[in-house]
Amino acid sequence: MNNQSILKIEKLLKKGVNIPNPDSVEIGSEINTDRISGEGVVIYSGCKIFGSSTLILKNTRIGYESPVTIEDCQIGTNVDIKGGFLRQAVLLDKVSIGYGSHIRVGTILEEKASIAHTVGLKHTILLPFVTLGSLINFCDCFMSGGTSRRDHSEVGSSYIHFNYTPNQDKATASLIGDVPNGVMLNQRPIFLGGQGGLVGPCRLAFGTVIAAGSIYRKDELRQGRLIFEGLRKSGNISYTPGICRSLKRIMANNIIYIANLIALMQWYIHVRSKFISDDFPEVLFDGLKEKLNMAIDERIKRLKEFYQKNEFYDRWPELEESFKKLRAEEGDQSLRDIFLEKINPGNRESGSDYISVIKGLESKDAESGTIWLQGIVDQIILNVLKIIPFFEVPKVDVAAKRRKMHKK
Repeated sequence: MNNQSILKIEKLLKKGVNIPNPDSVEIGSEINTDRISGEGVVIYSGCKIFGSSTLILKNTRIGYESPVTIEDCQIGTNVDIKGGFLRQAVLLDKVSIGYGSHIRVGTILEEKASIAHTVGLKHTILLPFVTLGSLINFCDCFMSGGTSRRDHSEVGSSYIHFNYTPNQDKATASLIGDVPNGVMLNQRPIFLGGQGGLVGPCRLAFGTVIAAGSIYRKDELRQGRLIFEGLRKSGNISYTPGICRSLKRIMANNIIYIANLIALMQWYIHVRSKFISDDFPEVLFDGLKEKLNMAIDERIKRLKEFYQKNEFYDRWPELEESFKKLRAEEGDQSLRDIFLEKINPGNRESGSDYISVIKGLESKDAESGTIWLQGIVDQIILNVLKIIPFFEVPKVDVAAKRRKMHKK
């Protein structure tokens, strides 16, 4: 062990970090020990912590079941990382990570999300309470739904999100639930049964249940559906690499996914920012926005690569410039402010408890926030359609919903 690592470990021990076997732990010379809490943090044998932006808050346990490597991650309070590798990810309060986890760039796990052993994530966003079983590959997904740890969206063990195509592109991100409704923590959970898979890009509505053993390839935008895929007859047909048989659907799903991520950024900027506290400090909030920006960058990059293989590539510069502008889309600011007024009383009553405040919203108040966020999604889609008007997507009449809301 080098002298710099020894000095870092000594500093951590002095501030109260519990390191049962210091000689087995490696701390990078670039680590700022002020960003690692001394209150209740435990670092078990064999762990390695690197990256100048790494943040570890109180009551976090690292490596109880097997060694953990952490690089440039922001980790909130009461997090349990049992074993694995984490790089450029954010984990919020009471997240639980199982043995053998492989969590890579652009991943966000919000409050009380959990994954069991041997799960691979990259550019994955799980909203509160979402639970993943064991032996899962779930990269390039957004998933929401559920209202609590007892009523949560779940992915069964041995599940895979297929995110790479024979045409060698990754314009395959799947939207499981959505942002405008999902952030309100009041939607029906989604269940993806074990020993199955989802072929991206897909969109699934809240309340969807896909039976175990099913490989699903379509969108399901009707809520409360049970889907089961049986054995089909075998096939053997001519195949020509590079031909995309569902161009419009792939384009639509990618654009809707990006629009949802941009809406989530506005939620973070205007709503999450109200919950800055000792347990959710500014540096953790900055990490959250940074990882979401990584996710948006990744989706635009993958969409560009997909475009290069198709006939509409001459429109890409115009579309890319539009995305740059639309990343700052705030939606109807008057609607936003009406919603934020409903958040403020909750702040006064519940303080910095984000989950309690959001779950405490009356249904009509939550609806006003959903309308604001859905307006952002719809506005982005409308702007894109002006550039590539060759597909249609369902749109919400925001003006009509606003009138309805004001009548209430």
